[in-house]
Amino acid sequence: MRAWNRVKLLWAYLARRPRLPALPVEYIVETTAKCNLYCPMCPRETHKQPKADMPDEVFERLVGDAASTAEHMMLIGLGEPFMDPHIFERIEFCHRHSISALLSTNGTFLDERNAARILDSPLDQITLSFDGAKKETFEFYRKGANFEKVRDNFVRFARMKHQRGSKLQVVVQMVRMSGNAGEVGDFAAFWSAIPGVDQVRIKEDETNVIGPAGHAAEDWKHPCHYLWRGPLYVKQNGDVYPCCQSYMLDGAPLANIMEKPLAEIWNSAPIQEMRRLHAAGRGGEVDICSRCCTTIPHPALVAGSLIFHGKTVRRLVPLVERLVHFSKLPRRLLRPPQRG
Repeated sequence: MRAWNRVKLLWAYLARRPRLPALPVEYIVETTAKCNLYCPMCPRETHKQPKADMPDEVFERLVGDAASTAEHMMLIGLGEPFMDPHIFERIEFCHRHSISALLSTNGTFLDERNAARILDSPLDQITLSFDGAKKETFEFYRKGANFEKVRDNFVRFARMKHQRGSKLQVVVQMVRMSGNAGEVGDFAAFWSAIPGVDQVRIKEDETNVIGPAGHAAEDWKHPCHYLWRGPLYVKQNGDVYPCCQSYMLDGAPLANIMEKPLAEIWNSAPIQEMRRLHAAGRGGEVDICSRCCTTIPHPALVAGSLIFHGKTVRRLVPLVERLVHFSKLPRRLLRPPQRG
């Protein structure tokens, strides 16, 4: 069923169909809107968030609607996942529905007990967010976190994973911004040498908080992959957005998962109109898209992402990004907006 779902999405993407006969491969699910840090590049700085977790009925309705087609759920959003008291139950719930789960954490709660619980869980992938190779840089971008404590938490976790022989995919990620761009080499060298770390990811800043920018006109010859394969973004209260960026850029939700079935939301009039404009090379006419900073992959990469299982694709993303950013693959494959 999942493979056939991908085939139908691939056909619809290549044919530039606005109405899709299949559901998204991936989802971003904000199981909590709570966070303990203050980061200058985070949309939390401009979008006040409630101190609330996703209700169980919302999470279960989403997974139930997506169960036969979803391949990958990123249990992240504008909150720190380990502030969700039900996060381990949610990982198990995804696993029972044969959906792989990913978490991204700031590391402040990654003590030895939580590290062991993660390694005992069916989690498929975890991203350890660490935005700098130097103490002053890290603590500027991660206000409220201690450089040495978080680094030690991450190193201990990776080594515990290595010692256990766990198959959990561990990615250490740095978002490249103006203040830490000169530390990419040191960052990659340090984390690549830690046993248990599978990938080092250098990710471009895709928010409009620090350096507002949108895509140039020539970028719109390719439609945005989010509108065909996902990930669809589900906020803590059940509101569904075409993508995570649409919420950050003050777009309206398509609907609430408690009010309409997922299949109806995925083919609602607003998202179909977005697909029509993107398919015609007019994505820049969509207000939120005109201000978006997300990288638009080449159609060859999008097509490839619909050939493989979503879990495999998510594991390949850091590798492809590194090859492009270090000039071993042509930059036209990934086209981030050019900042002035």
